Amino acid sequence: MIDKDEIRQILGKYDKDSITIAVLGGHSALDVCRGAKKAGFKTLVVCQRGREKTYTDYYKRRNGKGIVDETIVLDKFADIVKPEVQEQLRQNNALFVHNRYFWVYCNFDEIENEFRVPIIGTRTMLKLEERDQPFNQYHILKEAGIRIPKIFDRPQAIDRLCIVKANEAIRGYERAFFFVNDYESYKKKSEEMINKGIITEESLRNAVIEEFALGAQVNFNFFYSPLTDELEFMGTDTRRQTNLDGILRLPASQQLQILDKVGIKIIETGHYTVTIKESLIEKAMEMGWKFVRTTQRIAKPGIIGAFGLQGAVVPEKGREEIVIFDASLRIPGSPGTQFTPYTGYLYIDTLSYGDRIAMEVQLALEKGELEKICT
Repeated sequence: MIDKDEIRQILGKYDKDSITIAVLGGHSALDVCRGAKKAGFKTLVVCQRGREKTYTDYYKRRNGKGIVDETIVLDKFADIVKPEVQEQLRQNNALFVHNRYFWVYCNFDEIENEFRVPIIGTRTMLKLEERDQPFNQYHILKEAGIRIPKIFDRPQAIDRLCIVKANEAIRGYERAFFFVNDYESYKKKSEEMINKGIITEESLRNAVIEEFALGAQVNFNFFYSPLTDELEFMGTDTRRQTNLDGILRLPASQQLQILDKVGIKIIETGHYTVTIKESLIEKAMEMGWKFVRTTQRIAKPGIIGAFGLQGAVVPEKGREEIVIFDASLRIPGSPGTQFTPYTGYLYIDTLSYGDRIAMEVQLALEKGELEKICT
């Protein structure tokens, strides 16, 4: 395990006047780079060959335009742990912003134990997003007293509308979802998906059967600063999903006609911004603080920087309650949070996650405390 002393030694060799903000080429890389450039930092994107043009061409820095100063193009993302790539990052005084791509395409153990580049955020917490871990996000949410949907440990117990979350057969890092309301519907639907090659029997055995939260879906996005011990509400968004979004745009009669022929797919393709009532802000912040303090207690050093709690606002006994069904323990994937008003209520001008990360790096440099925001 790479410990804080090793990271402190690496940071001690960095030229603090020439810091580079680095990120893997996907997910939220452009958001990170834009914020870094606005703050005057150099930017570097590590790309995978065959999907690099967004960073090497379209948004490359040239003629006063663009936000990507430098790229490293690898045969595959996982090659980032190769010693020569790590050395190139360190030579650029790189602070690495981890995102979902980083942990999907790279090996958890290699990142935790072999990636000797300072990561902005908590290096050891990303694997807790995976529900097949013996200790995972559900444990943190429960320990924090944050309401989550009821989880069924066996399909025979299903007695309400549930969503089954199983890893896809082809793209093991993505999940296939299907809806059931009793054991019979579970058997029918799971057999159908196995026969079609969408999931495997093994992924079904490891699947999560979760009560479906009937409410307005909202992702609550936060930023916790260990430099000031403050939690900030960054914004709210929700997901665009294919082919679910397309099905929902059809009249109900047409939906019923095609559902036997076209299965529902809930593949994330983007986000759009939403807002919440001001009366929910306090509940959201209380929830965020519970999450932060719980991670500090049971998953040291706790969450650092960006994170998101994804859920739904549900009606209950004349009031609205927040139910959380997913946690993002790194920068969430929606750049649209900038276009919700919540950071503007704090900073007058609204901030993107890229802006906020760059601000945190600036403050850490001023205070001489980069080791507090890097692991």
